[in-house]
Amino acid sequence: MKAQDEMRLFPWSGPEDKPCYLSTDDPDGYMSRLADNIEAEQLGTAAQLLEAASETIADQDADPIQLRRLGQDLAGALRDVLRVAVSRGHLLAAGEPHRI
Repeated sequence: MKAQDEMRLFPWSGPEDKPCYLSTDDPDGYMSRLADNIEAEQLGTAAQLLEAASETIADQDADPIQLRRLGQDLAGALRDVLRVAVSRGHLLAAGEPHRI
């Protein structure tokens, strides 16, 4: 079994919001591809949300409830993007030779 820092962090959480990891040497396996697809969706959603946020923030008449919802959506997207960045950072580090 691989050490936790060598496993892939999935782009979703498990019970009690705990991280889920994949231990495999097959980057083309079903679960790896599923995680890749979900990460792509999360990044795409974040990009769309950022565009919408720019418009909403520029709107002087934006409703406070609309702004609160925007903040919640942005926080969720940031959480997802951060998880993708951490996962990909671990994958990069695991693939690099260890330097002494």
